[in-house]
Amino acid sequence: MLRDITIGQYYSVPSIIHKMDPRFKIIASMLYLVSLFLINQIIAYTAVVVFIGIVIKLSKVPVNFIMKGLKPVFMLIIFAFVINVFLTTGTGDPLIHAGFIKIYPEGVERAFFMAIRLILLIIGTSLLTLTTSPIELTDGIEYLLSPFKRIGMPAHELAMMMTIALRFIPTLLEETDKIMKAQMARGADFESGNLMNRAKALIPLLVPLFISAFRRADELAMAMEARCYRGGEGRTRMKVLKYSSRDLYGSAIMIIYLTTCIIL
Repeated sequence: MLRDITIGQYYSVPSIIHKMDPRFKIIASMLYLVSLFLINQIIAYTAVVVFIGIVIKLSKVPVNFIMKGLKPVFMLIIFAFVINVFLTTGTGDPLIHAGFIKIYPEGVERAFFMAIRLILLIIGTSLLTLTTSPIELTDGIEYLLSPFKRIGMPAHELAMMMTIALRFIPTLLEETDKIMKAQMARGADFESGNLMNRAKALIPLLVPLFISAFRRADELAMAMEARCYRGGEGRTRMKVLKYSSRDLYGSAIMIIYLTTCIIL
């Protein structure tokens, strides 16, 4: 299950999406997330599915690799679906009425749209990290936060911290999987017992995980100091971000996409 989490991973393939400017991809991802909360019609969700399908095709990232990221949050999607089904009230007669349980058509519709929205949200956010390298992501975030430097915001440092946090998600998950298998080989049981027993069983897992995380952080800090890293002040870049024609075409497509969502 831990290996199925794809957020923070970078899938390196030569594609037009990978070559786009990271600033455009960050802004496009934010607009995509906003569009998911603007629509509430099945035809609009169909348009979003077609749009995200075209983006996945152009990115050349395997569909099964992207869908693998839905497995860890599958229970969350089911939980959101059930909550919306049972807690949404309608104006007409309920579809199912058994005692205090009432299921209305509005609840089923809202639950269905909520599940689809969560799935599309996870797929869209995963595509940002899958098609953007950590260095490009850092530079893109720093450029977008640079106007806030006038009020004293450390744009470079914030961008670096956010990117490192994303980059180390798969690393820590892999470390957790190794520690869990090692503890299970020594007789640890993480699945049986009540909730309290399961929480106590996680102590042999959390202690070495925290130690490993702090060790990796210390090694990263020493590596950055050995390469004379002193923050973003006066720092130059080997590759300067530049908008190209593909980014202009992408901007036009995003405008058409948002307009379509608003109209539908």
